[in-house]
Amino acid sequence: MVDHDRLFKELIGTFLLEFLELFLPEVRSFIEAGSFEFLDKEIFVDVTSGERLEPDLVAKVKFKGLPAFFIIHIENQHQAQISFGRRLFRYFSRLYDKYDLPIYPIVVFSFDSPRRPQLDVHRVEFPNKVVMEFKYEVIQLNRLNWREFVNRPNPVAAALMARMNIAPNDRVRVKLECLRLLVTLRLNKARMRMISGFIDQYLNLNSLEQARFDAEIKTLATEEAERVMEIVTSWMKEGLRRGRQEGRQEGIREGERKGKREGMREGKREGIQEGQLRAARDAIAEILQARFNRVPSGVKNVLKEIDDAKDLKMLLRQAATVPTLRDFQRSLAKPDKRQ
Repeated sequence: MVDHDRLFKELIGTFLLEFLELFLPEVRSFIEAGSFEFLDKEIFVDVTSGERLEPDLVAKVKFKGLPAFFIIHIENQHQAQISFGRRLFRYFSRLYDKYDLPIYPIVVFSFDSPRRPQLDVHRVEFPNKVVMEFKYEVIQLNRLNWREFVNRPNPVAAALMARMNIAPNDRVRVKLECLRLLVTLRLNKARMRMISGFIDQYLNLNSLEQARFDAEIKTLATEEAERVMEIVTSWMKEGLRRGRQEGRQEGIREGERKGKREGMREGKREGIQEGQLRAARDAIAEILQARFNRVPSGVKNVLKEIDDAKDLKMLLRQAATVPTLRDFQRSLAKPDKRQ
């Protein structure tokens, strides 16, 4: 099950200023650079209903050029909810009461449907009087055209294009454009991995789409294609890690019988001498170095994770026969193509 809140909190929490530059440049313009401070997670309890209220992201920032502060509150809403404005106001009132600072409320609507415009106001009114009007900023991703963000050099754009208004036939194109934008940003590995994982989570291609995606990569310039393939290879490595972890957990849940069977398979793999496996990995790297003058770090990392002698033997043969390094990377990223 997708943990939408965690994915969006990580993204916006890491790239708060970039998020504001992309969607709310006016707000960004009156924030003192380097002044924001994320506040401890707030949990408010409604004394009447017992409901726990947990704001997604709360940051204290300084007005540019002024000895004064305000609070930015950002909520991600991945499901349509009629009473959302009222809930946001409850967050607002409790934060305002606690910190006694102006609060700028922002909501990111990240659901697929409905696509009708969402409300940006919560009112308390009577036939003769509006008692209260609470307004907040709305960023509704499914009403934004991804094409308008392709040339925006912003890490948040690279990630959130994956949640914008995408026609079914454009899914492959959008995933490729997200990655092409990402590789131009020169982020560190941790931030690159965060954004690429976000993209892959929300644009998980089926087999036909994946075939089209692989074909599109071939049309890119060599250096750009290799950098995109390194990201794809990293997904494969992460998939192996998660698969092993999930497999162990599943084995425990299903009981001792399956655990013993899995233990036998694990024992058989461990029976292969590590020295032989290491020699096979080294031989593959040497062949690639001799044929293509380089061995990408992503390739080396994935080879280290392969502990099956048969797989390494197949990859050794492919290292010596594939026409391009890109073809080898594709084979490495797809275990079913190692034949």
